[in-house]
Amino acid sequence: MTKSSPVWRMIADTMRSEISAGLYPEGAKLPTEAQLSARFGVNRHTVRHALAHLAGAGLTVSRRGAGVFVAAAPPTDYPLGRRVRFQQNVTASGRTPSREVIRIETRPATAAEARAVGTDRVHVFEGISLGDTLPLNLFRSVFPADRFPALPEALGRLKSVTAALAEMEVTDYTRASTRITAKAARGPRAGLLKVAEGAPILRTEAINVDASGRVVEFGISWFPGDRVALTVAPDEN
Repeated sequence: MTKSSPVWRMIADTMRSEISAGLYPEGAKLPTEAQLSARFGVNRHTVRHALAHLAGAGLTVSRRGAGVFVAAAPPTDYPLGRRVRFQQNVTASGRTPSREVIRIETRPATAAEARAVGTDRVHVFEGISLGDTLPLNLFRSVFPADRFPALPEALGRLKSVTAALAEMEVTDYTRASTRITAKAARGPRAGLLKVAEGAPILRTEAINVDASGRVVEFGISWFPGDRVALTVAPDEN
């Protein structure tokens, strides 16, 4: 935005940024014209112009007698093919991908993890994947610790499973299986995904293998049901 930009555009850009940051989630009511006028020190006509711009961009909807609300965005398609890469999927949807790391640790494997990766000690990589600052999934990736002793350092530095595994000389890996179930968001998981308590979420459980068929990753992800559409992609050659 340049210094010559009109005031209404500055207001619209500010509200757009706050919506993208999750300060006003989907379905939330925006402050009234009077409140926005007081906040920005302008008259209601200027605020009305800014709100009209947001509505024209599809970010808000006006409900007569109720106010202006954040519009629900169309769900992001997330193909579940043999080679699933978060950044490519989100970029293809027109959003900007990013990732917040919650924890990286090495610990004893649970029974399910041991069955999946074939070892009793694992590296765990957890975080939130975002598109345009909006959480699209909460993930937990588990790796065999004995095979990849240097993986935690690479994950912390690169924040990318694909890039970190490449440093471990796993230059390609594919999805061997995926199991999808429906759940309700509860507790911290709902907060991290920025959804209401009890909102529908999709849980995927996947096994990824290298070219020789050895398991390199056991991954569990939770996706907001109204924000992501999981699609089954044709197998790749």
